[in-house]
Amino acid sequence: MAKTPPGPLVAPDPVLDLAFGVEDAGTLQYAASPTLRFGLRITADAGRPVRSVMLDVQLQIASRRRPYGAAEKGRLADLFGPPENFGTALRTLLWTRLTKVVPSFDGETLVDLHVPCTYDFDVHAAKYLSSLENGEVPLEFLFSGTVLYSNSDGLLQTARISWDKEAEYRLPVRVWRETMDSYFPGSAWLRLSRDTFDRLHAYRARNAYPTWEHAFDALLAGNEAEREA
Repeated sequence: MAKTPPGPLVAPDPVLDLAFGVEDAGTLQYAASPTLRFGLRITADAGRPVRSVMLDVQLQIASRRRPYGAAEKGRLADLFGPPENFGTALRTLLWTRLTKVVPSFDGETLVDLHVPCTYDFDVHAAKYLSSLENGEVPLEFLFSGTVLYSNSDGLLQTARISWDKEAEYRLPVRVWRETMDSYFPGSAWLRLSRDTFDRLHAYRARNAYPTWEHAFDALLAGNEAEREA
């Protein structure tokens, strides 16, 4: 019996590739806590359709990529040491990690990334951002995750997002400050241990200070007087 000659070989579809770019940033309105919104554009190669994306994002502050004034260096000494060491002490700071489920799109889509902000000065990113006076914050977005798509035969395919996918964005310091001021106008917050708070509370009550600011002002004035004596 004669054998049927094999048909022509069909090359498999190439793995779908994605590109990322951050286009803008602003305050997320009506959020329960201070939150920044970043507009993220995702583009599939050759305009191919995408079923969904499970996107993991690591957001970093590239502190080496901007200059600092004398006052900023003084406030950043807790993070990077004395100003004279900034040339070697500056390092990348992790801001946050987040996950975004991106729905289906054809070729290109624009989605929002929501990044919560805090006034907790034990968090390095918050301490860094609050120390800046103006200018821009150089940010790095690093992407990973999984993309779900169909091949030319309509079969469902999955692919890992390459580890080298990233995007840069320079966030105006003004945008961060406006976001924080919309929730804490003219204020800042400190986290204290319960024992320290109890001692401060007793000090305020003992001296009948009407507000916490009066209590702190008295403590600071006393310390300054001791140093000048």
